[in-house]
Amino acid sequence: MAVSMADIQHLRKMTGAGMMDCKNALTEAEGNFDKAMEIIRKKGQAVAAKRSDRETSEGCVLAKSTGDYAAMIALKCETDFVAKNSDFVALTQAILDAAIANKCQTIDEIKALPMGNGTVADAIVERSGITGEKTELDGYNFVSGACTAIYNHQNKNQLCTLVAFNKACDEKVAHEICMQIAAMSPIAIDEAGVPADVLAREKEIAADKARQEGKPENMIEKIAMGRLGKFYKEVCLLKQESIMDPKKTVADVLKAADPELAVVDFKRFTLRAE
Repeated sequence: MAVSMADIQHLRKMTGAGMMDCKNALTEAEGNFDKAMEIIRKKGQAVAAKRSDRETSEGCVLAKSTGDYAAMIALKCETDFVAKNSDFVALTQAILDAAIANKCQTIDEIKALPMGNGTVADAIVERSGITGEKTELDGYNFVSGACTAIYNHQNKNQLCTLVAFNKACDEKVAHEICMQIAAMSPIAIDEAGVPADVLAREKEIAADKARQEGKPENMIEKIAMGRLGKFYKEVCLLKQESIMDPKKTVADVLKAADPELAVVDFKRFTLRAE
């Protein structure tokens, strides 16, 4: 049967599917909107199943702050072409907004949230049907504090950072700390935050290197601890050299802004291998 342009546009508005997909679905469903929507949904499920083993190395990473709370999420796909599509970015934003509104703790919680005529998980499957690519959520992180800030590197939706402070923070300083995290990829705020397994591995590497250099066994421990000091300066945010002023550490930058200002949490996520 023939379907009208108005019906096609209405279905497109309801599902976000392409014009031809909507036309074909309505034709197959003989004009029944509910059946047409189910056809589009099943197409997405078929695509998702068929491409389940594909690698999703591209995608869209977005971050948002509501003042005392900030979060970011990545909606991943197979190609850069799909990742930059405005509808794909809009879906990522809608999912992030829903996650923040509900202060979700996990990706599974996000997938279960209502969206459109189903859930977030359904919306992702439908997007697979529209793009023909595997689509999945990843990289969900959040922070909370008296003040939070976000950074989307070069606004390319590929790398985002979040940071939370213990008190109100100057916007310029907050932005600088976010950029620091993006550029230098710290793993902890300070020494206390470095995971024990990471610390043990680095200490072992430093000790082995000292032995290979022929250092006396009774000096190995001291040499290893000294080399850990350098490691801390590389991976601990507060000990890193500021990317804006290498003569200062990040701790110096915070102290200059406000002696009581402190970073209480941060997160970083990128789609790019490093």
